[in-house]
Amino acid sequence: MYKYLRNLLFRLDPEVSHELSLDMIGAAERLHLVKPFAPEVDNDPVEVMGIRFPNAVGLAAGLDKNGDYFNGLGDLGFGFVEIGTVTPLAQPGNPQPRLFRLTEEQAIINRMGFNNKGVEHLVENVKRRRFTGVLGINIGKNKATEEEHALRDYEICMEAVYPYADYITINISSPNTPGLRNLQFGEALNVLLEGIKRKQGELYSKHGKYKPVAVKIAPDMSEEELAQVAATFLHYEIDGVIATNTTLSREGVENSEYKDEAGGLSGRPVREKSTAAIKVLAEHLKGKIPIIGVGGIMTGEDAAEKIKAGASLVQIYSGFIYRGPELVKEAAEAISSAS
Repeated sequence: MYKYLRNLLFRLDPEVSHELSLDMIGAAERLHLVKPFAPEVDNDPVEVMGIRFPNAVGLAAGLDKNGDYFNGLGDLGFGFVEIGTVTPLAQPGNPQPRLFRLTEEQAIINRMGFNNKGVEHLVENVKRRRFTGVLGINIGKNKATEEEHALRDYEICMEAVYPYADYITINISSPNTPGLRNLQFGEALNVLLEGIKRKQGELYSKHGKYKPVAVKIAPDMSEEELAQVAATFLHYEIDGVIATNTTLSREGVENSEYKDEAGGLSGRPVREKSTAAIKVLAEHLKGKIPIIGVGGIMTGEDAAEKIKAGASLVQIYSGFIYRGPELVKEAAEAISSAS
């Protein structure tokens, strides 16, 4: 059924289609109509970051930026859903058009720019949580915030979401916020992670419950840079790493009419780059920090490949747009078979 629905949705502007799809999922969930039409995904629990995940397949951040639809999305079989990226203050994001489908390549280019309604809006939605799986909340900095003050934005978001998140993701790898990726390296990364861990400790003491913090990185790092990042994560005892975000590369989409559009590329063309990054990270982290693999998962085999490369969990985004809920079930079954 999703294939026919997708054919209709793909005739619309990508951002209009995105909003319409989410509105339909939200309405269906309120009417208790999602689960009856979604493929049944068997429970195959896995413990990662001290959390029991019902299955190893999650929805990546970016689809539900404001936490408006996660209850319905969770009914589609995901073991976990990550919402956001959310910033302290609401911001409109980049000018439209900012979302492009590369259908032949099964890819997406986006330059959304952390468009969201602000962390307070998201928290009010999460307070009405009905989703019983694991909920991650992905946080970032406002575009107007200077790099040297980025930590404060992350602290504000952590303070707001900590009581409601099962885990928190620090997004320092979107290519669509100027200067954000600079936080992945050197002293800027040290300052950020030291502050994040300090804030996590304060919130643990305040709320009496430890909430893991994962960091989401870009796929456009060299092996040497990945090794350095891994060493820094180990030093600061980060709870998890999400590998990877979208790529600035246009490898695999050279013939697309959209190849020159600015933004991050996701979908099938980023699969190998993401998996290669996971392998390097796994080599250096040596099982001490779990990896959540994301990037180019379009089939169950792609999901199992991420696990074999060293990931403990996977997330899908573009594959979900192109394949729908059947990919969740297919990926979960492939991971179970490979385990």
